[in-house]
This record gives sequence, C-alpha cells and structure tokens, in this order.
Amino acid sequence: MKKTIRDYDLNNKKVIIRVDFNVPIKDGIITDDNRIKESLKTIKYAIDNNAKVILMSHLGRIKEESDKEKNSLDIVAKRLSELLNQDVVFINETRGKKLESAINNLKPKEVLLMENTRFEDLDGNKESGNDKELGKYWASLGDLFINDAFGTCHRSHASNVGIASNIENGIGFLVEKEINNLGVLNNPERPFTVILGGAKVSDKIKVIENLVNKADYILIGGGMAYTFLSASGLPIGKSLLDSENIEFAKTMLDKYPDKIILPIDSVNGKDISHGTEVSECFVSDMKDDMIGLDIGHTTIKLFKQYLSDSKTIIWNGPVGYTEIEEFSNGTKSICEILKNLDAIKIVGGGDTAAAIINLGYKDYMTHVSTGGGASLEFLEGKTLPGIEIISDK
Repeated sequence: MKKTIRDYDLNNKKVIIRVDFNVPIKDGIITDDNRIKESLKTIKYAIDNNAKVILMSHLGRIKEESDKEKNSLDIVAKRLSELLNQDVVFINETRGKKLESAINNLKPKEVLLMENTRFEDLDGNKESGNDKELGKYWASLGDLFINDAFGTCHRSHASNVGIASNIENGIGFLVEKEINNLGVLNNPERPFTVILGGAKVSDKIKVIENLVNKADYILIGGGMAYTFLSASGLPIGKSLLDSENIEFAKTMLDKYPDKIILPIDSVNGKDISHGTEVSECFVSDMKDDMIGLDIGHTTIKLFKQYLSDSKTIIWNGPVGYTEIEEFSNGTKSICEILKNLDAIKIVGGGDTAAAIINLGYKDYMTHVSTGGGASLEFLEGKTLPGIEIISDK
C-alpha cells in the first residue's frame, strides 16, 4: 500500500500536487473539463486541511517556442477558480524568483498553479527526460509531494518521479481510486470478460498476453478485429490489416479458441468519411471494396450473451469508428448493454473514456479511467514509475 495524502499533517505545509490538467482546448475554450473536476477532491482536501497548495501540470506537447502560447495553463487556472469558488494564483513561469516569491507568500488554504511543466522541454527535454536538477529544484519549492496525475504515472518525468525522489510523498484520491479499481484484475469476480477495441493489434499485444491468462473471455472489436478475422482465413476487403502481427493473432486464436470471441458481422463503408455508402454483412460475405468500420447487429447480440453473465468487465478501445456517426452504433450498444448490468465495469482511458463520457454513460460505469496510456500499461501488467516511486506505508 502506498502512502496517501491522508497520511500526512498538511497544516501550514507547502503541498505540491501533481495534477493532470491536460485538457482539450479549441479556439481558446476548454471543450472538456473532466480532468480538472476529477482533481478537485484532492485539492479541496488540502485546502480544508490548511495547506498552502502548489499545483503542477503539463498541457499538450512543447516542441518549439510557438507551442507555448497555445498551451499555457492560464485558461485552466481561470476554470479551476470557478470550480473551487476561490481565486487561484497563476504564475506564468516554471522556475525563478517570481515563482519562488509567490510560493513563499502563500497563506494556508490558498492555491497556486504554476505554468505548464513541459515548457521545460524546450531546454533539452528536462521535464520529460526527468532531469535530476529540475526535479530537485521543484522539490525544494514544497514540503510534501502528492501525485494525483494518473494520466502521467506511466512516465518517469521530473514533475512526478523527480520530485518524489527528493521529498516526502504520497498519492492523491484520484490515483488511489485508479489503483483500487484497476486492481480488480488481481482477483476478479467471475466470469471475467474483457472487451478490446481500437485500431491496431500492435497497440494491444501486451494487454492480450497479460489478460488472456486471467480473463474468461476476450471480445474483440474495432479495427484490430479485422487482423484476427484475416488470421482465421476470412475475407476483410479493404479493412485495416496489421500485417506485422497477423502471426500473433493466429497463435492466439489457435491457443485460445474458446476465449477469444470475434465479430460475426460487420458494418462497412466504401471509404472512411461522413456520408459514405454503408452496408452490413456477415464477415464471410465481405466484398473486396468494403472497409469494416463497426461491429454488426448479430455481433452485438453475441457479445451481449457473454457480457450478461459477467461479473467483472474491463473495456479498452471503441469497437467501431465512433468519429463517424454511421459507425458508432456498436460502441453505443455496448454502453447500453453495460448500463443495465449488475457487474464491476471498468473502462480504460483515452478514446474509450471520451466516447463513454460523450455518449452520456459515465455514471453507469463502476470506474472510467482518466489515463489512456497509464491504464493501458496497467492492463499490460507493467509497473508504473510514477506510482512505484511513492513511499509505502
């Protein structure tokens, strides 16, 4: 068990909290503030316990000087102020006298957000490369470090591993919730069913290898399904084929014929665009000019049979090309099936989480992860450095 924010006396302490405010912004407007809202419990706990709160986050990728303007956390500070109903001090620097002075002038219950940690990547990838001196400097700004950014826990950065290496540390409520919920993998109620979607088999090889020995069934949809269908000798037309991993797919199908469940029909387009000609057929009847872009109605019924009996369900990857309405029915239907089930329902982050939130099904799930890459690596059975560095109780 890792130490948490509850294990420390926060009174009058400068508490650095690494949050994940990597939110989508379009035309100067935050289009989805879910990640900010998910951090509120930890931030409010620190405020309520008389801490001087110092927040750190990245936003986007910073490759050149021009990236800084569109990836400033200034807009996030304004939204956070609204959500907390109190002013948040924003400092547009990641180091220096201005930042140090503002932190030293903080009073208990006050909140400060410093500028995007990845601005430090312009000088030799100091943040992403976990520069030791930068981690040590950031640690010197506070008395305690709390990691509450699950979305970056699979990375070894200066703002998580670097700081935690230098001062007392723990995890926040969001990271604790992620660990507890994804931890059902270790002892799942059965039947345990995994739904895997997304584009390429290569993205999910480690997940399949890890879960095929733990799960009772793996239901495969999305673009990756067509590689498995091709591996089983079925026609896939112009559908996505991960040719480098077709042998892996064959091996899995040969070894686990009763565990890996493939689509039996497909919703197809002539091309991948809005308004394309749409058809539906059994996978055995796929024509050469078809592109499979969603699971069909018969597959939905098949998947429902497995899901209805399941007690633990983990879902990673949409089962169709949800960006186009005509190919979103499979993902919507899986959401609708899960909505009515009395089971533990865990949803991986990234595209799956975005689809479920956008479709309005988040509240029907046991847990929707905030970390795409982190949840994927957790499902692969990997150790996450941002969590590993945290002190044990």
